[in-house]
Amino acid sequence: MDIITQLQDQLDEMAVLAVNTFGTLQRDAPPDRLSSSYPDPLNPNPKPEDDSKPQVQAQPGAPPPPPAQAQAQAQPPAPDLTEQPKAMSRALVLAAKKFDALVAAVPLSSEEDQVKRIQELQAENEVVGLELQKQLEAAERELKQVEVLFNEATDNCINFKKLD
Repeated sequence: MDIITQLQDQLDEMAVLAVNTFGTLQRDAPPDRLSSSYPDPLNPNPKPEDDSKPQVQAQPGAPPPPPAQAQAQAQPPAPDLTEQPKAMSRALVLAAKKFDALVAAVPLSSEEDQVKRIQELQAENEVVGLELQKQLEAAERELKQVEVLFNEATDNCINFKKLD
């Protein structure tokens, strides 16, 4: 694979990593208030702490509700969201370093070197083109021979002639 294709592939990988990293950071970021003078968008009508918890009336014969401590233990622990952004950021930085290494590996040449290389490639193309032309002419001669033989064979079959 040539260096330009490797650069394109690495750039694609960096774009995917960047999109995934930024998307994850946006998805997992905790809400933040811009100013204390703005109302909380998640709770537009703040009430005292006691009123915010719903009071559940026990039905006759129903078991008492479990204590809050037991409810907290029943929930699975929340995933640690601090490590994933670090790992994704690390992967993005490593991809950027690999891209920089590939850019450094791109051979630098002067305009005269590029013109010389173009002339070499054109000469090589000319030689290959002549060889292909010779092969095409040989294939056309062979096709004509095959057509003549085919026509003779079909004529003999149609006319029921014996071959000599």
